[in-house]
Amino acid sequence: MKTLSLITGDKLPTTGLGLWKIPGTDTSRVVKEAIAMGYRHFDSACDYGNEAETGEGIADAIADKLCQREDLWITSKLWNTYHRRDHVRPALERTLKDLRLDYLDLYLIHFPIAQKFVPFEKRYPPEWLFDPDAEHPAIQLDKVPIHETWSAMEELVKAGLVRNLGICNFGTALLQDLINCSQIQPSVLQIERHPYLVQEKLVRFCKQVNVAVTGFSPLGAGSYLELGMAEPADSVLKEPIVKTIAENHGKTAAQVALRWGIQQGTSVIPKSVNPDRLRENLDVYDFELTLGEMHSISALDRNHRFNDPGVFAESAFNTFCPIYE
Repeated sequence: MKTLSLITGDKLPTTGLGLWKIPGTDTSRVVKEAIAMGYRHFDSACDYGNEAETGEGIADAIADKLCQREDLWITSKLWNTYHRRDHVRPALERTLKDLRLDYLDLYLIHFPIAQKFVPFEKRYPPEWLFDPDAEHPAIQLDKVPIHETWSAMEELVKAGLVRNLGICNFGTALLQDLINCSQIQPSVLQIERHPYLVQEKLVRFCKQVNVAVTGFSPLGAGSYLELGMAEPADSVLKEPIVKTIAENHGKTAAQVALRWGIQQGTSVIPKSVNPDRLRENLDVYDFELTLGEMHSISALDRNHRFNDPGVFAESAFNTFCPIYE
């Protein structure tokens, strides 16, 4: 497994398992199976609603001597309702309890969106709606600056509860502002990234400021079909050029898409519950794309974003909430 060197000196495995939308009933088994296959990087979040099951899978794997805790890279994310200073540490402590861990390798701000606090005992995970039972349920935003949230997260590092800090779904301006006001620079930016959403300038900027990039949804539309946020025709894996390159290398289209991301110096976190697909997604280190093949895949860029709060928050949660414009 290849790694990316972070600004802290820690090594981030370039392929991980994304845990978004893995049912709780499957999560423990999938995590343990993935560890047995060689996965060491797991991407979790409070909002995914399966951290307790993730922790069970990790604990079982360690108990069966498939790995040691130090072998694993565990990422989680601070949800939008916990951005106020007083809520940051309790949110992390709940995540650590569910994951059965003493520390995280990486803790990310999930979105640059601050929502009003929902107490743990009222609803956990709190999700997007402030009061789902209201006559007109909606997202309730809160006036919390990113600096307040970040400085509280820096205290988590000083307390030994987190090794690295980062952000998700930030653009260049927010990232630069955060770097300017931080004592501990973000190590990682996690963004939606696939051949239909290359984000060349953002990735280039991150390299310039020494922030590693992780691409979520690296295979594109697949994760969004069941949510009604993509159509089958949106699949980059059906692109003729991707299929041709895959045939030339004796690989699948998915492996080519993942290799494209890794070869550009980013990490990728595909999701699957299928053992064959899990193995396939990890088997991307025994071939290399040519420069021409890399350019051909990048030329598929449509600036097509599937995971956009400026779209889904209004349609699903009755709140216009753009963050990328």
